[in-house]
Amino acid sequence: MIISNEMKAKVGIKLDESESQMIFKCDLGDMKVKDCYIDEEHHEEVNMLGPNPSRLLALGVLGCLSASFIFCLKKRGFTIDDFKGEAEVTIARNEKGFLRIKKIDVYLDPKIKNPDAFKRAKQCLKQVKDNISFFEQYCIVTQSVRTGIEVNINLNL
Repeated sequence: MIISNEMKAKVGIKLDESESQMIFKCDLGDMKVKDCYIDEEHHEEVNMLGPNPSRLLALGVLGCLSASFIFCLKKRGFTIDDFKGEAEVTIARNEKGFLRIKKIDVYLDPKIKNPDAFKRAKQCLKQVKDNISFFEQYCIVTQSVRTGIEVNINLNL
């Protein structure tokens, strides 16, 4: 079976019509979500209309790793009783003084009561190469972030 080497998905943003200059309404393409905003305007988190891009990236890494771990268990027919996860994004200034995402720490907390499922979970955590566990190999977002993603800018003026 040949799997296609490339898939594409389009997303977009549009400046919100409010008085702010940095709140964008999301367009997730074919995926319909009632309201999604990216908010770079507010420095007070209680007033934010939506997450900022740094949080979205951390959430993307967390969601992808969580799904990959659960997929690894399901591949052998096991399920988990409960699951929680957290990601902590650290932002710091680089050598030129610009703010950059320095690291994302991910904490996965699966609740597994079945002893056989617990054994399988440990197999999913085994290091395969380069300090990457078996389940991490299947996370599109994390592995892409780790190796760097080509970004091409096209400014339509």
